[in-house]
Amino acid sequence: MRLPIIKHLSGFIEENDEDFVVETIETLEALTEVPSLKDEELDVIGELISNMYGALEVHKMIKNGTSQKEALNGFMQRVVGAIDKA
Repeated sequence: MRLPIIKHLSGFIEENDEDFVVETIETLEALTEVPSLKDEELDVIGELISNMYGALEVHKMIKNGTSQKEALNGFMQRVVGAIDKA
């Protein structure tokens, strides 16, 4: 996950609508079922999907009153904490 991408996408959600991102995630998830995709291509699609889910989480925190900076930092701390436990 890349924080600048999540930040940009959360701004996109704020300016437009989260439905655009949700539908894009659904489309990308459907693409992962193409049998001829290479591992590298699946990795890129997976990275895009995870960044979009991250942006949705950050947007949700912002809607609940958290500042953008706190939401981004809190989200990344949760991600790093989950990775450390794995």
